[in-house]
Amino acid sequence: METSVIKQSNPQSEELALEVLQSGGVIAIPTDTVYGIACLVNKRESIRRLYAIKERELVKAIPVLIGTLEQTSNIAAIFPPAAYALSRHFWPGALTLVVNKHPDLPFELTGYPTVGIRMPDHKWLRSLIQSCGPLAATSANISDQPSLSNAQAVLEELDGRVDLLIDGGTCAGGIPSTVIDCTVSPVKVLRIGGISKPSIYRILNTNF
Repeated sequence: METSVIKQSNPQSEELALEVLQSGGVIAIPTDTVYGIACLVNKRESIRRLYAIKERELVKAIPVLIGTLEQTSNIAAIFPPAAYALSRHFWPGALTLVVNKHPDLPFELTGYPTVGIRMPDHKWLRSLIQSCGPLAATSANISDQPSLSNAQAVLEELDGRVDLLIDGGTCAGGIPSTVIDCTVSPVKVLRIGGISKPSIYRILNTNF
């Protein structure tokens, strides 16, 4: 299989991405942090492909990207107050919130009772997600290799593995998102990325 490439600036890029996703395909996408690979959240076989493409262990869950806050209702069983406060301040942005998952989510996405959710600060990507629904998405690199922030590097590493690459140039952020577990109280910082720990706790201390 040869990976198709289309510039994000091409007026047909969103339409083509939508077509590939709805047919069960996997696409590589630019975000506000690093490039990711994604498929529709309800496509079980496509999610299994994400694991195969990355050579990722099945015990590691796949996060979800959303385009609107309303889409959390289909991904999260509940959206606790701490998650709401953080999302209101940092979304769209480089923050992944771990919450209890909706019972209708496929097992392939996460075998755990939780799921990570993020709203990217990337206008093109949010528009796509608003059209197609939430995306199961993970970084566009082979597991244990560095995250990739430009399209050419993604093509070199994943050519032939994904159906379509949206070439958005170099991602503005360049580092992964910060991950916060909102299923515990107080919340727990699982990974520091684009948003600092002091910034997280400043918002929480203001609201609680």
